Amino acid sequence: MAHTIITIGRQFGSGGGRIAVAVGKKLGIPVYDNELISRAAEQSGFSKELFTRSDERRSLFTLSGFFAPWRMGQGGGSGENFIGDDAMFKIQSDVIRDIAAKGSAVLIGRCSDYILRDVPGVLSVFISAPMEYRIRQISEREGLSAEQAAALIHRKDKTRSTYYNYYTLGSWGEAAGYDLCIDSSILGVEGTADAIIAFARAAQEARP
Repeated sequence: MAHTIITIGRQFGSGGGRIAVAVGKKLGIPVYDNELISRAAEQSGFSKELFTRSDERRSLFTLSGFFAPWRMGQGGGSGENFIGDDAMFKIQSDVIRDIAAKGSAVLIGRCSDYILRDVPGVLSVFISAPMEYRIRQISEREGLSAEQAAALIHRKDKTRSTYYNYYTLGSWGEAAGYDLCIDSSILGVEGTADAIIAFARAAQEARP
């Protein structure tokens, strides 16, 4: 395939991360998720811990923004540095655009579909699954009861939705906002990955 950029949004417990990895492996192209944090840290000069903690605190995200002091973690001395969610989003957006410009890639989450909305040929995918399926997946993976898994799923989805909707002014998971929406419970991880690749190839062939 030609220069291929696939962005993947996903409901928690749908297996979106594993599907993204499978897509990347089958196409022989890199997959970016937590690696974005490392690259953002390298390019900004702030510590990787700052970006990791920012991801972890998304459940505390508010529309008014959240600012907290962090110490430079890599060769930055002992001074205090301040950076907010908006600044971190800008840094990560620059990293995402840089990745897309340099070569083929699969990008997981972080509003990558919105950030690359004006880049020709980007395929935006959203992966979902029925709640019962997701509860079963999370229960088995995390060793939780069905009730605990359901609560975790609701919390994670709410966090992702709030973050996405704030920065994109869109609606997270709404079909009209993506090129392809797919239920991972029907075909499983490998089958869903194959379906995404088949769609991506067909889309490339259909372009003028």
